[in-house]
Amino acid sequence: MTSRAAMGRRASIWGAVCLASVGVAGCATTPPEEDPVHIKLNDIDTRLARIERVVSNQSLLDMANQVESLRSDVRAMHNDVDVLSHSLESARKQQKDLYADLDARLKAVEARGGAAAAAAAAGGGDSQSTDADKVAYQAAFDLLKAGQYDRAIAGFQDFLSKYPNSALADNAQYWLGEAYYVNKQFPESLAAFQRVVDKFPGSRKLPDALLKIGYCDYELKEYSAARGALEQVAAKFPDQPAARLAQQRLEKMAAEKH
Repeated sequence: MTSRAAMGRRASIWGAVCLASVGVAGCATTPPEEDPVHIKLNDIDTRLARIERVVSNQSLLDMANQVESLRSDVRAMHNDVDVLSHSLESARKQQKDLYADLDARLKAVEARGGAAAAAAAAGGGDSQSTDADKVAYQAAFDLLKAGQYDRAIAGFQDFLSKYPNSALADNAQYWLGEAYYVNKQFPESLAAFQRVVDKFPGSRKLPDALLKIGYCDYELKEYSAARGALEQVAAKFPDQPAARLAQQRLEKMAAEKH
């Protein structure tokens, strides 16, 4: 009885050892690619790699969008610079034309002997010139030649107030308009030139005054009025230099479709 029990116990222990050995042997011989833990880790690695690629691609897309936005800003800035450059060049050309025109007219007056010749050209009728009005006129005229336009305007206004019947009055009125024009005070310039036409219809300054009325209307974008004044110059004074200038401005307006 005792012998049989001992033998049973030995058989049980041996069986357990065998099972443990089989289990250990089984674990040891399982391939890594079939290991559930290994498979799970590989799956996690794959998912992480995919997420990293998505994040990376999104960052690159954001950067590309930012670069394109910056390029658009640069293109817009280039366009603004081109517009400003064109406007500046146009303003410079206009200013140059204004100075050239005024300089030519001043030289023409100087060639005729300055104020003395202008007084003789006025043809005065009942008007008179005295030494005082000649001095006042010449002072204002000198300021105009020196480019001191604000002071020249004040000088001619003072002259016209003190000597409205002077033989130099039409010239003073005309040069007052020129001073305003070079100063780009176009409404005031237009009024001054119109006064030459209205008050001094026999003045030799009439063709030039009409021409400058057309110029002022052009600057004020009153193109119909400008065309009318310029056409009047060309029709009434075809042999005057003002007629040639009027025709040039009419051609410019036609090219600009005004």
